[in-house]
Amino acid sequence: MRHGKKVNHLGRKAAHRRAMLANMACSLIEHKRINTTVAKAKALKQFIEPLITKSKAENNQTVEKGTHNRRIVFKYLRDKYAITELFGSVSEKVGERPGGYTRIIKLGNRLGDNADMAMIELVDFNELYNAGQPKKKSTRRSRRSGGKKEDTPPVVVTDTEEKAVEGVADAEVKADDSEE
Repeated sequence: MRHGKKVNHLGRKAAHRRAMLANMACSLIEHKRINTTVAKAKALKQFIEPLITKSKAENNQTVEKGTHNRRIVFKYLRDKYAITELFGSVSEKVGERPGGYTRIIKLGNRLGDNADMAMIELVDFNELYNAGQPKKKSTRRSRRSGGKKEDTPPVVVTDTEEKAVEGVADAEVKADDSEE
Protein backbone atom coordinates (compact mmCIF):
# COMPACT_ATOMS: atom_id res chain seq x y z
CA MET A 1 0.00 0.00 0.00
CA ARG A 2 1.13 3.56 -0.72
CA HIS A 3 -0.86 5.41 1.94
CA GLY A 4 0.59 8.88 2.56
CA LYS A 5 3.53 8.44 0.18
CA LYS A 6 3.44 11.37 -2.22
CA VAL A 7 6.79 10.98 -3.98
CA ASN A 8 6.81 8.95 -7.18
CA HIS A 9 10.17 7.22 -7.11
CA LEU A 10 10.11 6.61 -10.88
CA GLY A 11 12.09 3.37 -10.47
CA ARG A 12 15.28 5.22 -9.56
CA LYS A 13 17.45 5.82 -6.52
CA ALA A 14 17.17 9.26 -4.89
CA ALA A 15 20.36 10.71 -6.39
CA HIS A 16 19.47 9.52 -9.90
CA ARG A 17 15.94 10.88 -9.55
CA ARG A 18 17.16 14.32 -8.39
CA ALA A 19 19.67 14.51 -11.24
CA MET A 20 17.06 13.46 -13.80
CA LEU A 21 14.52 16.01 -12.57
CA ALA A 22 17.17 18.75 -12.53
CA ASN A 23 18.15 17.95 -16.13
CA MET A 24 14.52 17.83 -17.26
CA ALA A 25 13.81 21.15 -15.51
CA CYS A 26 16.79 22.80 -17.23
CA SER A 27 15.58 21.48 -20.59
CA LEU A 28 12.07 22.74 -19.90
CA ILE A 29 13.36 26.22 -19.02
CA GLU A 30 15.59 26.31 -22.10
CA HIS A 31 13.13 24.91 -24.68
CA LYS A 32 9.83 25.95 -22.99
CA ARG A 33 8.32 22.49 -23.71
CA ILE A 34 9.52 18.90 -23.65
CA ASN A 35 8.06 15.46 -24.40
CA THR A 36 8.34 12.78 -21.71
CA THR A 37 6.25 10.13 -19.99
CA VAL A 38 3.19 11.14 -17.97
CA ALA A 39 4.72 9.99 -14.68
CA LYS A 40 7.92 11.99 -15.23
CA ALA A 41 5.90 15.02 -16.34
CA LYS A 42 3.85 14.96 -13.13
CA ALA A 43 7.00 14.60 -11.02
CA LEU A 44 8.65 17.44 -12.96
CA LYS A 45 5.63 19.67 -12.38
CA GLN A 46 5.95 19.22 -8.61
CA PHE A 47 9.69 19.83 -8.86
CA ILE A 48 9.70 23.00 -10.99
CA GLU A 49 6.64 24.96 -9.83
CA PRO A 50 8.20 26.03 -6.47
CA LEU A 51 11.39 27.04 -8.28
CA ILE A 52 9.46 29.26 -10.70
CA THR A 53 7.66 30.82 -7.72
CA LYS A 54 11.04 31.66 -6.19
CA SER A 55 12.12 33.33 -9.43
CA LYS A 56 9.14 35.69 -9.63
CA ALA A 57 9.99 39.38 -9.44
CA GLU A 58 7.93 40.01 -6.30
CA ASN A 59 10.23 37.65 -4.38
CA ASN A 60 13.34 39.49 -5.55
CA GLN A 61 12.65 43.09 -4.49
CA THR A 62 16.05 43.56 -2.84
CA VAL A 63 19.49 42.37 -3.88
CA GLU A 64 19.82 40.14 -0.79
CA LYS A 65 16.54 38.35 -1.43
CA GLY A 66 17.31 38.01 -5.13
CA THR A 67 20.73 36.49 -4.47
CA HIS A 68 19.32 34.16 -1.83
CA ASN A 69 16.58 32.91 -4.15
CA ARG A 70 19.09 32.37 -6.97
CA ARG A 71 21.27 30.28 -4.65
CA ILE A 72 18.32 28.20 -3.47
CA VAL A 73 17.26 27.49 -7.07
CA PHE A 74 20.89 26.81 -8.08
CA LYS A 75 21.01 24.11 -5.38
CA TYR A 76 18.32 22.21 -7.30
CA LEU A 77 19.14 22.99 -10.95
CA ARG A 78 22.97 23.33 -10.98
CA ASP A 79 23.00 25.12 -14.36
CA LYS A 80 23.94 28.80 -14.65
CA TYR A 81 22.31 29.28 -18.05
CA ALA A 82 19.00 27.84 -16.85
CA ILE A 83 19.08 30.06 -13.75
CA THR A 84 19.71 33.16 -15.88
CA GLU A 85 16.86 32.24 -18.22
CA LEU A 86 14.53 31.43 -15.30
CA PHE A 87 15.16 34.68 -13.44
CA GLY A 88 15.09 36.66 -16.70
CA SER A 89 12.47 35.97 -19.34
CA VAL A 90 10.49 33.29 -17.49
CA SER A 91 9.98 35.35 -14.34
CA GLU A 92 8.82 38.34 -16.44
CA LYS A 93 6.15 36.26 -18.18
CA VAL A 94 4.82 34.58 -15.03
CA GLY A 95 4.92 37.70 -12.86
CA GLU A 96 1.14 38.16 -12.77
CA ARG A 97 0.22 34.46 -12.57
CA PRO A 98 -0.51 33.21 -9.03
CA GLY A 99 0.51 29.62 -9.81
CA GLY A 100 0.04 26.85 -12.33
CA TYR A 101 3.01 27.71 -14.49
CA THR A 102 3.12 24.42 -16.41
CA ARG A 103 0.62 22.46 -18.50
CA ILE A 104 0.66 18.71 -19.18
CA ILE A 105 -0.91 17.54 -22.46
CA LYS A 106 -1.23 13.79 -22.95
CA LEU A 107 -0.03 12.60 -26.37
CA GLY A 108 -0.87 8.90 -26.47
CA ASN A 109 1.31 5.83 -26.17
CA ARG A 110 4.92 5.35 -27.26
CA LEU A 111 5.41 2.79 -30.03
CA GLY A 112 8.28 0.84 -28.49
CA ASP A 113 7.01 0.05 -25.00
CA ASN A 114 3.44 1.50 -25.01
CA ALA A 115 4.31 4.04 -22.29
CA ASP A 116 1.89 6.95 -21.78
CA MET A 117 3.55 10.03 -23.30
CA ALA A 118 2.90 13.67 -22.47
CA MET A 119 4.14 17.11 -23.39
CA ILE A 120 4.86 19.46 -20.51
CA GLU A 121 5.17 23.14 -21.33
CA LEU A 122 5.38 26.53 -19.68
CA VAL A 123 1.88 28.01 -19.95
CA ASP A 124 2.78 31.62 -20.73
CA PHE A 125 5.08 30.73 -23.64
CA ASN A 126 2.44 29.06 -25.82
CA GLU A 127 0.98 31.94 -27.85
CA LEU A 128 -1.11 29.65 -30.09
CA TYR A 129 -3.06 28.13 -27.20
CA ASN A 130 -3.84 31.50 -25.58
CA ALA A 131 -4.39 33.51 -28.78
CA GLY A 132 -8.21 33.60 -28.78
CA GLN A 133 -8.59 34.34 -25.08
CA PRO A 134 -8.49 37.93 -23.83
CA LYS A 135 -6.36 38.68 -20.83
CA LYS A 136 -8.34 38.38 -17.60
CA LYS A 137 -8.59 41.14 -15.04
CA SER A 138 -6.77 40.41 -11.82
CA THR A 139 -9.44 41.69 -9.44
CA ARG A 140 -10.70 39.91 -6.40
CA ARG A 141 -14.36 39.23 -5.93
CA SER A 142 -16.20 39.61 -2.68
CA ARG A 143 -19.52 38.20 -1.55
CA ARG A 144 -20.97 41.63 -0.99
CA SER A 145 -22.74 43.30 -3.82
CA GLY A 146 -20.69 46.04 -5.43
CA GLY A 147 -21.83 49.61 -5.96
CA LYS A 148 -24.03 50.76 -8.82
CA LYS A 149 -23.78 49.00 -12.13
CA GLU A 150 -23.24 51.26 -15.08
CA ASP A 151 -25.87 51.21 -17.82
CA THR A 152 -24.44 50.70 -21.27
CA PRO A 153 -26.13 52.51 -24.14
CA PRO A 154 -27.81 50.27 -26.75
CA VAL A 155 -25.86 49.52 -29.91
CA VAL A 156 -27.30 51.00 -33.11
CA VAL A 157 -27.11 48.70 -36.15
CA THR A 158 -27.29 50.27 -39.60
CA ASP A 159 -28.97 48.71 -42.65
CA THR A 160 -25.66 47.89 -44.35
CA GLU A 161 -24.46 45.98 -41.28
CA GLU A 162 -27.73 44.02 -41.15
CA LYS A 163 -27.37 43.02 -44.80
CA ALA A 164 -23.75 41.97 -44.22
CA VAL A 165 -24.78 39.80 -41.26
CA GLU A 166 -27.61 38.23 -43.27
CA GLY A 167 -25.20 37.51 -46.14
CA VAL A 168 -22.80 35.74 -43.77
CA ALA A 169 -25.66 33.69 -42.29
CA ASP A 170 -26.83 32.66 -45.79
CA ALA A 171 -23.29 31.58 -46.72
CA GLU A 172 -23.06 29.48 -43.55
CA VAL A 173 -26.35 27.74 -44.32
CA LYS A 174 -25.17 26.94 -47.85
CA ALA A 175 -21.89 25.59 -46.47
CA ASP A 176 -23.78 23.36 -44.02
CA ASP A 177 -25.93 21.96 -46.84
CA SER A 178 -22.87 21.13 -48.95
CA GLU A 179 -21.30 19.07 -46.14
CA GLU A 180 -24.25 16.66 -46.03
